Amino acid sequence: MVKILLINGPNLNLIGEREPDLYGHETLATLESRLSQRGIEREVSVECHQSNHEGILIDLVHSQRRLSDHPADGIIINPGAYTHTSVALRDALILSQLPIVEVHISNLAQRETFRQRSLISDVVLGTIGGFGIYGYELALFALINHLSVGANEASGSHSLGPDQH
Repeated sequence: MVKILLINGPNLNLIGEREPDLYGHETLATLESRLSQRGIEREVSVECHQSNHEGILIDLVHSQRRLSDHPADGIIINPGAYTHTSVALRDALILSQLPIVEVHISNLAQRETFRQRSLISDVVLGTIGGFGIYGYELALFALINHLSVGANEASGSHSLGPDQH
């Protein structure tokens, strides 16, 4: 079974409470439950983690390196404030050698100047932002599609997706 690791960084444990006009009213538990359900519907396991500590996030990414016993097939990450500050997390994501989708609840381009630059956007498959917690579902669908296209190309099978008729 395909395994996707969902990583949420600092303060995302408080979504639903923190600035609900910006981040919405749904909680992290609701988000994780919804994403896990979307994964089950697509025969994908979604393993959810959140930490307010940079080193824990880095250790989590390191644990998924392809050298481990049961690595993830891909990562969805909302690094929170580490998006703009953590070269160490960026380096860990690169070292993972996994396909990664960056997600943000708000649209970074509409935020304060210091929040408009991501240190990881250029090392991930893509970035989804501004769609509230629905952006996580979009990230999951994008990553599943990426993994299935890669698997089809590796097997020589080229099925058309819904947009490619």
